[in-house]
Amino acid sequence: MFVNTGKELIEACSKENISISEYTIRTQIDTEGSNREVVINKMRNNLKVMKDSAEYALKNSVKSVSGLIGGQAKTLYDYSLNEKTLTGEFMVRAMARALSCSEVNAAMGRIVAAPTAGSCGILPAVIISAAEKLEKNDEEMINALFTASGVGIIIAKNATLSGAEGGCQAECGSAAAMAAAAVIEMMGGTPEMALHGAAIVIKNILGLVCDPVAGLVEIPCAKRNLAGAVNALSTVDLVMSGVTSFIPFDDVVSAMYKVGKSLPCELRETALGGIATTETGILLKNKVL
Repeated sequence: MFVNTGKELIEACSKENISISEYTIRTQIDTEGSNREVVINKMRNNLKVMKDSAEYALKNSVKSVSGLIGGQAKTLYDYSLNEKTLTGEFMVRAMARALSCSEVNAAMGRIVAAPTAGSCGILPAVIISAAEKLEKNDEEMINALFTASGVGIIIAKNATLSGAEGGCQAECGSAAAMAAAAVIEMMGGTPEMALHGAAIVIKNILGLVCDPVAGLVEIPCAKRNLAGAVNALSTVDLVMSGVTSFIPFDDVVSAMYKVGKSLPCELRETALGGIATTETGILLKNKVL
């Protein structure tokens, strides 16, 4: 059985002198009663779907079924190729990949819910872009996905991954935390460092509401995936430089859960508050529905 807290996860990894990814793999093998090859291959399949969804809308103009979003991933990707960007080609490319996954999802394409469909662009964008820059191979990306999974399990056990229960902080926030932890380990960081990163990411997105226009996972969800990817990547450098979180991961997750429960129902995926009920939000809703 997987440990229940971040503190226990660090202790378990320290005891065996292993990474979060290795701990997660071993636990999954025991849980499934399977073998390492089967468990790794399942994650390999997830990585393939992530790669496909993160790349498809960069070169193809994808439109959602509603028509609310689409084509922006390609616009951003083209910008990264042809213009002098402010944040650099690496960051803009990661942003475009996050948008690509969201657009593919909204167009009823195939994605990996990581941990949810609404936040599906963050983890692929961060891991694929980081691996590309760091010259990491598929095996290292697969390990990173197991690291992300381990962190996601702890969040799910102690809080929620659902926007309907905890707001977008629980979806995009959790995804970004998982992504940051994954890349920190990919860069040689310790399990403790990985959880520092996850904690900082969640603190930076604490209280984010879920207010989808027309009740669809499109506006503002797609651009929140982009912002989540940037949050994760910037936090990786912060932690790898030696900066830590004063508030421990477990405390941050607990705070996120309490904040989510405190949000009124209007701000938890019901489309009854936030930008969903602005003048333009209502106009778009009427146009779609």
